[in-house]
Amino acid sequence: MGTELSPRLRAIVDALPLSNGLRVLEIGCGPGAMARAIAQRIGDGHVLAIDRSAQAIARARALSREAIASGRLSLRQMAAEEFELAPGEAPYDIAVAIRVGALDGRHPETGRRVRRRLVAALSPQGRLFIDGGDPLREIALGD
Repeated sequence: MGTELSPRLRAIVDALPLSNGLRVLEIGCGPGAMARAIAQRIGDGHVLAIDRSAQAIARARALSREAIASGRLSLRQMAAEEFELAPGEAPYDIAVAIRVGALDGRHPETGRRVRRRLVAALSPQGRLFIDGGDPLREIALGD
């Protein structure tokens, strides 16, 4: 049913500093498997998963009905460089982006725009993680 994580994504979720009550932003969620796994590990926290693809969000929504109904997961179709908190939305503690060209160096100018958006969307202690480490690496949000 699309709920199984690949060994690679499982290692990434295991490496994230997750704890009860965290608010997590996943950028480029695809069908949402990692977002669902994170939602299971943060207790009464919340995951917002975004993707620029309408098809990906539709698939994630179809596969994530239980997590969405529980209030632990929400989805938005949008590009990371356009992300901003909705009125009254609390900031996020962690952002994670796997295979997102704007953050892995493939699109530097877009990456700078995304990082500026994340500075505004994360708590003052907020952290950004991307793939490319062992298995993750943390990215400083300042330019």
